[in-house]
Amino acid sequence: MGDTPRTVESIYEDFELRRNGLLQALTHDVDDFYKQADPERENLCLYGETDGSWSVDLPAEEVPPELPEPCLGINFARDGMQKRDWLALVAVHSDSWLCAVAFYYGAKLDPPSRLRLFRSINQHPTLYEIVTGKHRAGGKDGNKRKRVEMDPGVAPAKAADAPLPTGRLLIFNDITPALKGRQAELFWPDDKMWYLVEIHSVNPKARTAKIQYTSGEIEELDLEEIIREGHMSLITQ
Repeated sequence: MGDTPRTVESIYEDFELRRNGLLQALTHDVDDFYKQADPERENLCLYGETDGSWSVDLPAEEVPPELPEPCLGINFARDGMQKRDWLALVAVHSDSWLCAVAFYYGAKLDPPSRLRLFRSINQHPTLYEIVTGKHRAGGKDGNKRKRVEMDPGVAPAKAADAPLPTGRLLIFNDITPALKGRQAELFWPDDKMWYLVEIHSVNPKARTAKIQYTSGEIEELDLEEIIREGHMSLITQ
């Protein structure tokens, strides 16, 4: 994003792209991120970039910096903690940084616009909730989607109370035609179960997909909602 975001819509777009990058670092690219956060290096920060990517880098040299800076020195705590606890700590600080940047840009918004920006941001689960799995148990918006009612004469869909450990959460960069034919597990908040599904078709432009349960039932999904809530785990090929 070349220009400084000034409207609610442009600030929210900036937030969403930075958040997508951080989410990718903490989930899909977690091994690469862990490796880059080397305790032997100087003070490092995790940045969510405006193109939806992420980077581990030294803080800005400007004092004060042009934008609020992420948590400094995340790499120093890496080897002194359990990996999952360290990732949760980084996620908490990343959530804080995302809000700091958004409301730095929104400093000149009027109160109704600031409230609208907050509501747009707050529709997403936090990175901390996704990384720790807390959002999978269903948040306050966890019951928006209801699983289709299965035909009584059809065998029930295969489900489990936890996703396969070899899987990974679906991210926005996954929404391509290559998703077609992939197997995944889909979480439903109503019964807190993960259902085995196959992705039959994908519409990258609309960010929707048709999936089929093992029972044969087919359903169309809003992938933006699924990704925001951390409710699909792709099975590793």
